[in-house]
Amino acid sequence: MASNFDVIVIGAGIAGASAAAHLADTHKVLVLDMEERPGFHSTGRSAASYEPNYGPPPIRALTRAARTHFTDGGFLTPRQTLFLMPEGQEDSFAGLMASGQGLQEITAEAARGLFPLLREDYARRAVLDAGTADIDVDLLHQSYLRLIKSRGGTVFCSAPVQRLERANGAWTVETSKGPFRATTIVNSAGAWGDHVAKLAGASALGLQPKRRSIAVVPLPDDIDPMDWPMTGDVGETWYCKPQSGKLLVSPADASPVEAHDAFADEMTLAEGIDRFQQAVDFEVTRVEHSWGGLRSFVPDGNPVCGFDEKVEGFFWLIGQGGYGIQSAPALSRLAAALVRGEDVPADILDEGLVLDDVLPGRLG
Repeated sequence: MASNFDVIVIGAGIAGASAAAHLADTHKVLVLDMEERPGFHSTGRSAASYEPNYGPPPIRALTRAARTHFTDGGFLTPRQTLFLMPEGQEDSFAGLMASGQGLQEITAEAARGLFPLLREDYARRAVLDAGTADIDVDLLHQSYLRLIKSRGGTVFCSAPVQRLERANGAWTVETSKGPFRATTIVNSAGAWGDHVAKLAGASALGLQPKRRSIAVVPLPDDIDPMDWPMTGDVGETWYCKPQSGKLLVSPADASPVEAHDAFADEMTLAEGIDRFQQAVDFEVTRVEHSWGGLRSFVPDGNPVCGFDEKVEGFFWLIGQGGYGIQSAPALSRLAAALVRGEDVPADILDEGLVLDDVLPGRLG
């Protein structure tokens, strides 16, 4: 006999865990994850930044709406972001200034005061965003997992979905831990979102995983970077961020790949480090270690949140791109409201979210 639930959430990363935490307040919820631990893929490999001016308009609205949860929960540590415009990135600079909120243009000299490695001849213009921060991703993720359990929900890892079948108004989900039944499936499987949809008989939405590579670069012992801002070029060809006395350096790559356990691409990483070195008076002599993560996008770049228009009881929660952590506190509340048949939370609408921009029906 299958165990019965109201909602089964597939994927225990930040998207699935946060949505399940809210739904568990009103529903009997089961979360299934194919890996040995929650957050093994994208959630556990995030650059861990809160950047309300980063991403397409729906993401920026959701990120602004998430700030209260982040600050009230103690999940943020302030860290400014410094955007640099080298020659040839004038259009990217104009786009940032046109769409951003709370940005302050500063002199190149002031930029070097904030980021002492900066070459004098690199930045033609510079912009500071003082409203950004580091996110304690593990603390945030674990808080949602604890909330699921405290509200009577269940989380099973090492439980990949093998089959999905809809009959008599309910789903049966076959896994290695046995069958489970629920009225509603929430597909928060990250890069595997279209695979889960195929199992359910839903049409794929064109989800494309893209690899992001990051290197850990040590600094000389007499340099402490921890007060430096996160820094990168406005054209998004490199960025760096202090962490544990070292620098995370990324080529800001977005290489299309199949869903897999991602690893850094050495050639792409080398090219990104070369671009980084063109901006700084510092020679990277070694990389301490590196890793890769997956950022998954549908064709228009917006997240997908809503019920499938053709497959009953199948709810999409995918396509967060590289913005899943910063948007999760608000996106999860939106998802829970839509699953329950409630209105969009007013504070999310107040930040400018247009619901049609995230519903799956927009993708045809």
